[in-house]
Amino acid sequence: MNEIDRNRDSGISDRRAVTRYRIDRLHPIGGEMSDIVIGLFRRLQLSELTKYHNSTVVLAIFSLINGFLSIALMSIVALLTRSPFVFPSLGPTAFLFFYTPTAPPASPRNTIVGHLIGALAGWASLAIFGLSAAPPALATGVVWPRVGAAALSLSLTGGLMVLCKVPHPPAGATTLIVSLGLMPHFWQIPILMAAVILLTLQAIVINRLAGIDFPLWKPKPE
Repeated sequence: MNEIDRNRDSGISDRRAVTRYRIDRLHPIGGEMSDIVIGLFRRLQLSELTKYHNSTVVLAIFSLINGFLSIALMSIVALLTRSPFVFPSLGPTAFLFFYTPTAPPASPRNTIVGHLIGALAGWASLAIFGLSAAPPALATGVVWPRVGAAALSLSLTGGLMVLCKVPHPPAGATTLIVSLGLMPHFWQIPILMAAVILLTLQAIVINRLAGIDFPLWKPKPE
């Protein structure tokens, strides 16, 4: 391949990347949040507000309101059911859903399977190191078995996500939540996954309402 062909291919690749992730002069803070905001304004027939869709202040307000509603919904379910329906790694998942919704890690498949891998890897690591009934690391401090469980859980999660082709970075937090003893019981995993699925359904509704081509399961092909 000569220099011209290489430059041409590089230019095409760069243009595709800009289009794919919407990080360009029209979206100065990056991501696709601007597209979601303008889509919702149009859907709600707030045409006068569409000219402000790319305002940093408007995007910040949308992020504030949407983040509040997303996690408040989980917290209400947790309160009503007396179950651990809200946990820290839901936060970065929600951010992916509404910041780069068409990026592969934000797809429902990657999200659900990724968190499932993380939860199971964390629980298996606890069992291997005999920590299933131990108090959480925050209460007792970190001991050598806990070091092994945390390291094994994260390495298993990363390796299995790559092997299954379902990368979802927040799943790395999920596996540490489990392996550090914050959610150590196997019966908590279905609750954890129910929360992930509920947040995913919310992302599908909001992004589709805004006209974003958010996948129903696996990422859209390049």
